[in-house]
Amino acid sequence: MEVLIIVGSERKNGNTDTLLDYVSNGITAEGISVKKIHLSDYTIHPCTGCEGCAKTYRCVIKDDMQKLYPMVLQADAVVLGSPTYFYNITATTKLFIDRLYCFETFDKDDRSVWLGLSEALGGRHALTVAICEQKDTESMGFTSEAMEKPLTALGFRVIDNLKVLHAFKKGDVEQFNSVLEEAKAAGTRLAKTMKLKEYAKKRLEEHVSPYY
Repeated sequence: MEVLIIVGSERKNGNTDTLLDYVSNGITAEGISVKKIHLSDYTIHPCTGCEGCAKTYRCVIKDDMQKLYPMVLQADAVVLGSPTYFYNITATTKLFIDRLYCFETFDKDDRSVWLGLSEALGGRHALTVAICEQKDTESMGFTSEAMEKPLTALGFRVIDNLKVLHAFKKGDVEQFNSVLEEAKAAGTRLAKTMKLKEYAKKRLEEHVSPYY
């Protein structure tokens, strides 16, 4: 099993990066591997709403998202983190999320009937991390929800939404030991949930399938 950790901050080794490292520590401590990427390393163009992906689930725009799609599909779980930029996720994170639209499928006659490919493939898990410099979550605006809702629509069960405050300057978050431990604990819960899924699948095969 492997978890894809996605850094939506434009600043490497900043607060978002650090928190995601602690999430990673919690995951790897449970024996699950991680792959970490920075969206700032990739060129991602906006979704044009062309619906070119409708039949094939493949985006027709040729840019670095073509490198990221296989990573997203192959991961057993994803962790997505972004700082708060003007009450929302970063522009790069939004571009990335919008371009995952190709992993949605709709009934040909009624677009109110839809599901995400992850749901069709049996479901996966996710975790989000949102960071804000202000003192209350209201100042975070839509940052957390802007990650959680699309992931849920894509068929992920989001088991944790970390919301971290008072972090602006590079290194600020390292002063908050309780926050770092919370991030690690979230990673541990994600890993344990993934392991529980595998355990449950085996138990179902052993105890349920004979009845069918």
